[in-house]
Amino acid sequence: MTLRITVIGTGYLGATHAACMAELGFEVLGLDIDPEKVAALSAGQVPMYEPGLGELLLKHVAGQAGSTGRLRFTTSPEEVADFGDVHFICVNTPQKKGEFAADMSYVDAAVDSIAPHLTRPTLVVGKSTVPVGSAARLADRLAELAPAGADAELAWNPEFLREGYAVGDTLHPNRLVAGVRSERAERLLREVYATPIAEGVPFVVTDFPTAELVKVAANSFLATKISFINAMAEVCESAGADVVQLSQALAYDDRIGAKFLGAGLGFGGGCLPKDIRAFMARAGELGADQALTFLREVDSINMRRRSRMVELAREQCGGGFLGRRVAVLGAAFKPNSDDIRDSPALNVAGQIQLQGAQVTVYDPKAMDNARKMFPGLSYAASALEAVEGAHVVLHLTEWQEFRELDPAGVGALVAERRLIDGRNVLDAAKWREAGWTYRAMGRPGVE
Repeated sequence: MTLRITVIGTGYLGATHAACMAELGFEVLGLDIDPEKVAALSAGQVPMYEPGLGELLLKHVAGQAGSTGRLRFTTSPEEVADFGDVHFICVNTPQKKGEFAADMSYVDAAVDSIAPHLTRPTLVVGKSTVPVGSAARLADRLAELAPAGADAELAWNPEFLREGYAVGDTLHPNRLVAGVRSERAERLLREVYATPIAEGVPFVVTDFPTAELVKVAANSFLATKISFINAMAEVCESAGADVVQLSQALAYDDRIGAKFLGAGLGFGGGCLPKDIRAFMARAGELGADQALTFLREVDSINMRRRSRMVELAREQCGGGFLGRRVAVLGAAFKPNSDDIRDSPALNVAGQIQLQGAQVTVYDPKAMDNARKMFPGLSYAASALEAVEGAHVVLHLTEWQEFRELDPAGVGALVAERRLIDGRNVLDAAKWREAGWTYRAMGRPGVE
């Protein structure tokens, strides 16, 4: 008998996981406490921008013309418990207000909502990023609340999705990690992921704490690599060196590699910042805080990038922002996403506005979210509209659309041809040839 899958929580992770499980051939039921979100998903409407997800949703949501009908959504925990053999928990674990620690209330609520209705042997699988030690606690809670008792098992299967590539990362992951306590749990997860495993995807079986640590350890390493090259950018600023050339030279060493070695405005989003902070907090609780003190500097370097961008913009505006117009290209924390959580671009835009500039923002996908979070900023319908009359243009999210801008055409619209490339990806020579003053962090000689 083919397993039936449920997904608890239908945000970015959950909606993607549910659609991809349907794509793999399973009947899937998604659960959310928000009736409006359930109604939208049931109508084939994606709650966020993620390339390929909308098409996948329409392909499988029941009731859509030509769909497989394998995917449905509900607000009923009872229906989910009765339907599913394997239940994936995909809720958020944001940073607690005023603390570094992760807020586990959504995960706890997910377990508490479904456990009392689990009357037969079943597997609950956590995919959320949680502090190490959470799975063991939740396994005990599950067995305590479920009528099935110990037959309601828990496993931990961390997600490794990159926003903008989430569909591909789910269907064709670079590895699968399964934290389990029984052969049955391992067997069920192997059945769920039979297709990618058959494609050669490594399936790593671990205990609970190791599985929990994999995600935060991976994000901490990536954050460290980004902050390392940004620290080198600070040194390059003082020494007159070029951090882009430095990165290129380092990348030839295959022990280092080129990925995540691009200096610029730093990282943001809903994962890396809060995950490294939660990791530090949990290490402190475990008495291992000294092991992760370096992450404080990683975080500090990252936040300094934003302040440095504001300083560069002020310099290009003649030392002050009053009466100056600043165009900000980018609002999402990264391209191919509409996610503005902890967005470096909007953080910089907000700081500059507070210091007296008139700031106009444009982003290909994140405008609606940006308006809700930063209603005081001005917004334009296009990049060309955003730059009209600007004294300086800031390139802060590396959308392909911005790389393809014509420097001469943009130059005809601005008050002054001054550009700061916050992502070090634009063609500096092309912009200078069109009469622009080009500036980038870590490249003081490239003007």
